[in-house]
Amino acid sequence: MTARKISESQITMTELVLPNHTNQLGTLFGGQLMYWIDMCASLSAEKHNLRICVTASVDGVDFINPVRLGDAVTLVSSVNRVFNTSMEVGVKVFAQNFKEGTVKHTNSAYLTFVSVDEAGKPVKAIEALPETNEQKRRFNEALIRRDNRLKSRSVEK
Repeated sequence: MTARKISESQITMTELVLPNHTNQLGTLFGGQLMYWIDMCASLSAEKHNLRICVTASVDGVDFINPVRLGDAVTLVSSVNRVFNTSMEVGVKVFAQNFKEGTVKHTNSAYLTFVSVDEAGKPVKAIEALPETNEQKRRFNEALIRRDNRLKSRSVEK
């Protein structure tokens, strides 16, 4: 298979924030959220590529609103763009408080995954085909973010 629609890579995952997920203030540990983000993004990458994909990098996780004990956290991920063996996956996180009837966008993240074979060696990833205007925007912006990632890596060396 040479190409798949971006919509075919979407994953929606929901988690309940329990006491063991929170700090002393009753808000979600950042590390717990990062685990859920990585898991959701990984599922999108693997669903798109029909094979194992491994996390290569995380651009960052923007914390916009706190997530509280008892909130339902919904993560929505999809492949934004495929390059050669790597791909960018975007994740949006929402916290819903059923008692208050509120939904807040709490976090966004961009992760890079690499498609690998059974021996863990990188292999060509399946091309991503954007369909909607939103998908096309994310597809185009992914190239800009990739260029910035590569520039920052060359500066670090």
